[in-house]
Amino acid sequence: MRILGIDPGIAIVGFGFIDKQGNKVTPVQYGCIQTEAHTPEEERLMHVYEAMVQLIDKYKPDAVAFEKLFFNRNVTTAMSVSQARGVLVLAAAQKGLPIAEYTPMQVKQAIVGYGKAEKRQVQEMTRMFLKLQAIPKPDDVADALSVAICHAHSYTLKSKINEVLRS
Repeated sequence: MRILGIDPGIAIVGFGFIDKQGNKVTPVQYGCIQTEAHTPEEERLMHVYEAMVQLIDKYKPDAVAFEKLFFNRNVTTAMSVSQARGVLVLAAAQKGLPIAEYTPMQVKQAIVGYGKAEKRQVQEMTRMFLKLQAIPKPDDVADALSVAICHAHSYTLKSKINEVLRS
């Protein structure tokens, strides 16, 4: 199973493709989509959308997992990021991909085993799970990979529960 994890943003969209076989997760490709500041928002959104469509077409994920948006201060930023998330969801939905969403606390719980873990702990565990030389930069990329790993764990658990319920 190939999973695409996404950390949405308007300036930087982190993405990470992983393959899951049994209990093993391996990185396929990861990076970020960046847009230029001071560019009209509609152009930034179009760039994010088109870049994500190209990535989906190239790496052909079976599922997409998003980090749920959480804002406590800047409403303007929240609106821009929400719009970017919308075009990212659209790109996945147009390809018929199942979409999952996880809160930062759920991701931390899945990766570290503690829902209030520090960001650095999550990044280090993500690096270790994927046997990477270094923590991916910028942080948005590491976050996207951790969301993908979270979905891999969650999907496995849901599958096992469904098996038990069917028997």
